[in-house]
Amino acid sequence: MDHSFLSALILLLLVLDPLGSLPIFIPIMRAVPKERRVKVAVREVSIAFLVLFAFMFLGDGFLRVMHLSERSLEVAGGVILLIIAMRMIFGSSGESAYGVEPGREPLIFPLAVPLLAGPSAMATVLLLASRQPDRIMEWVGALTAAMLISGLTLVLADRIRKLLGDSVVSAIEKLMGLVLTAIAVEMVLAGLKRYFIGGL
Repeated sequence: MDHSFLSALILLLLVLDPLGSLPIFIPIMRAVPKERRVKVAVREVSIAFLVLFAFMFLGDGFLRVMHLSERSLEVAGGVILLIIAMRMIFGSSGESAYGVEPGREPLIFPLAVPLLAGPSAMATVLLLASRQPDRIMEWVGALTAAMLISGLTLVLADRIRKLLGDSVVSAIEKLMGLVLTAIAVEMVLAGLKRYFIGGL
């Protein structure tokens, strides 16, 4: 299937899912000092953009050098998401559900990677670049626009929290933990299925 700029942008937004990630954005950003939130959001989105940008050009070669496949990325991403989902549902002591110690800013993990620049996003940009390499600048533009939208959502996460209230956000976080569990299991099963049944 050939993509246009618009269809690539929509595809990337669906994969990045900034609105669906709000229940994760909000509690992480709530722990960041108010005066630092915009800077942290810009930093994490920029890191995620650079990771996906690099993977768009170098991902296929990196996977070949490391003898990895998209299936392994899918399974690894599913395992990480499953761990996060379990912590979201049942809570944890000593650190947040997302591996960020109390009082410390998130750096790369979990906002930039794997929440924004996760295995599915990496696979998407890799497929766009490999299937239609002559339109690479369009895919870079689509990725840039998608990341800007994701960044705006991250910056506004605290305002959305105030609008909804802490209790609603907490309830949504537990619910999203259940959904994330199903997504994680599906990712693992899909990777294993493609490995054992799908062949190359």
